[in-house]
Amino acid sequence: MSSKAVADLKAETAPARALELRMAANTPAPGLGRNPGMPLDLGFLESMRNVNRSALERRVGSLTKRRSIKGETQAAWLLRAIALMDLTTLNSNDTEERVRRLCAKARNPLRGDIVEALGLGRTIIRPAAVCVYHPFVATAVEALRGTDVGVAAVSTAFPHGLAPLATRVGEIAASVADGADEIDVVIPRGLVFGAKWRELHDEVSAFRAACGEAHLKVILGTGDLSSLRNVVFASMVAMMAGADFIKTSTGKESVNATLPVGLAMVRAIRAYFEATGIMIGFKAAGGISTAKASLDWLVLMKEELGRPWIEPQLFRFGASSLLTDIERQLEHHLSGHYSANHRHPMA
Repeated sequence: MSSKAVADLKAETAPARALELRMAANTPAPGLGRNPGMPLDLGFLESMRNVNRSALERRVGSLTKRRSIKGETQAAWLLRAIALMDLTTLNSNDTEERVRRLCAKARNPLRGDIVEALGLGRTIIRPAAVCVYHPFVATAVEALRGTDVGVAAVSTAFPHGLAPLATRVGEIAASVADGADEIDVVIPRGLVFGAKWRELHDEVSAFRAACGEAHLKVILGTGDLSSLRNVVFASMVAMMAGADFIKTSTGKESVNATLPVGLAMVRAIRAYFEATGIMIGFKAAGGISTAKASLDWLVLMKEELGRPWIEPQLFRFGASSLLTDIERQLEHHLSGHYSANHRHPMA
């Protein structure tokens, strides 16, 4: 590797390394505590105004092209991806039985022969959570009892967020009462287009209060927000209002999670941490269906925020079909052959 390439590599990884050092010195272990939020600071918001799309795209290109993860290392990273997954079903034809089958998959995400061949022994690999609509929260809670798999409920008139505020807050309270550990809320995108930052802050703060002990994940609907500046501003307001996670998409937009948008959000998380010492999680959701894509996202998180941010407390994939491709890749790693999707049923 040339001296220039080495210098470039050091320059790119320095922010993540410095962030890890500050985190080790100033904060407890990842995932401990909640984001208490802060009053809306428009000056802080304005300091994030300059967002260079071309620079973000170049950075993403360098990450995904330079990092080649193969063999045993790839298998290990794919197992990590499973542990970071919110296994999701958000379909109009969802039923209690479908949710029970999905929870059964969460209990045993890999076929027994793959687990044995990988030599995992007693190591348990499971998704971080199962994500469902409110009517199925109680069903998922019962089906997952005795495991450490959480239950996440989409809420606040998902996917558009256009119901009256009282209705949206009531939906959160109902899901928490049914046993949800995490609440994924959506913001009304019109508040972003109108730069109604105080109103957005107030709404997310109300969601945070309604969550109680359940963690709050705020979905921005980035594919609808038109500009990266809007994405960054919405990210910062959500964090100021008490979001424990910020999330890219509902999965229902025409454009969902993309790496440049994710990078903009991750850098907003870094700026918020540097200003407050509070670690905020990130969830990439919508359109992430291949093992290769999951590796790209893991590389982005590792390079930009450091090792602590590839734990379930701080990073998630929202996915419905990703697990199938990861199983196929792991089987290929073991046998040299790809299997058909139907050999790895989801539900």
